[in-house]
Amino acid sequence: MTVRHDPSTFRRRLATGEKLVGTFIKTPTGHAVEIFGALAYDFVVLDEEHAPFDRGAIDQAVVAARAAGIAALVRVASATPSNLMSVLDCGATGVLVPHVASVESARAVAAACRYRGGNRGFSNSPRAGDYGGLGMWEHVDRCDAITTVVAQIEDPQALDQVDAIARVEGIDALFIGRGDLAVAMGAKGSDAPEVRDAAARIAAAGKAAGKPVMVFTGGAADATAMRKLGASAFVVSSDQGLMRQAAAKALADLGSID
Repeated sequence: MTVRHDPSTFRRRLATGEKLVGTFIKTPTGHAVEIFGALAYDFVVLDEEHAPFDRGAIDQAVVAARAAGIAALVRVASATPSNLMSVLDCGATGVLVPHVASVESARAVAAACRYRGGNRGFSNSPRAGDYGGLGMWEHVDRCDAITTVVAQIEDPQALDQVDAIARVEGIDALFIGRGDLAVAMGAKGSDAPEVRDAAARIAAAGKAAGKPVMVFTGGAADATAMRKLGASAFVVSSDQGLMRQAAAKALADLGSID
């Protein structure tokens, strides 16, 4: 029996270290989001950074997430205050922010996503404010309670500051960006020793600060290893990756028929 959780509980569930499973959404429509919601995945990540999402496509994908009862994070293409505000105003559960490589950038991101103690631009007229249905402070309190801010650590220079980044108030979790780390380090792959060491360092920083750790994984074996390292939230492939995998298997299966 599948259990579907209210998306508003995602931040709390993440903070408690509950095992959570999600996927990247690369196709800018709501259909894949609905499918993953129906399957009771815990979350999706709309990939504005590496897929053709604009604000209109993000808006519609968030509508689908709400209808399907699944938490929707957005991996933003830009960490400017206006872009962070726009996806949160659309009603996204939170943001995954790439290339957080310094304490200063972590503080700026956290501030842009919070009302109290931050500087998020106020409006309760978009979807996040129930189109004006929520009063000013009801909207402020609700958004600050559920908005999830994840810092993606994927630059070698971030490793020297990762302990301090993890302690920044308003940063809810760390995401280990093994692909970018591997490329930046000139490593053979995401499982190279130097990348594994970097991942362990990031996970240790999260543990020391009481912050959960998220990671992209290709499958169960890798997820098991990262779970032992301390990760609790796993992004498994993407809608396009899983479609390609299933399509390849179907073609191979039918190709074996005489």
